[in-house]
Amino acid sequence: MSALQDAVQDTLEGFSLATELSAISGIANRYATALYELADEANSLDAIAEELTGLRTLMSENDSLRKLVRSPLIASKDKQSAMSAILEKAGASQLVSRFVAVVARNGRLFALSGIIEAYLAELARRRGEVKASVVTARPLNEGQTKAITEILHKMGGDKVTMDVEIDPTLIGGLVVRVGSRMIDSSLKSKLQRMQLAMKGA
Repeated sequence: MSALQDAVQDTLEGFSLATELSAISGIANRYATALYELADEANSLDAIAEELTGLRTLMSENDSLRKLVRSPLIASKDKQSAMSAILEKAGASQLVSRFVAVVARNGRLFALSGIIEAYLAELARRRGEVKASVVTARPLNEGQTKAITEILHKMGGDKVTMDVEIDPTLIGGLVVRVGSRMIDSSLKSKLQRMQLAMKGA
């Protein structure tokens, strides 16, 4: 009976996480579309993409900034003030500064990383580009890189770019993500799925 209870608990937790991620994704897509339209009107799509990429890098490297963005305990007005100061120091454009201020004022700063990803994905999509995130246990050789590129071309991309990350904890294979779509040949992931299936048996 406890195995069944564990399986139900895991399923409910997974459902809750999936629902939360779906909600964040919806928010991110709406804000990213609005930003894309503003950047397009200002003829600054590439400049905004460059600024957002820099902001994404800053968030990934700075624990304090990540906490500021994600913490529900910090008031929206305080987040807005802090982000305005950070962006001013970074020399951000008026468009990015005003946009982030609106996101913070609306209490949606927790979705900022997703907004950035959605903006960059939309820019790539409209240009016929496919951008893939590739995680592999060891560096790819030329033949493997070519094979992955051909698969991505078949998915409809005229231009293919890949961000490759090495993760030695992968037992084998690789994980390729294009937007929300994942192509997974990792043995680690297969084992995890098998464990979940056995837990529910």
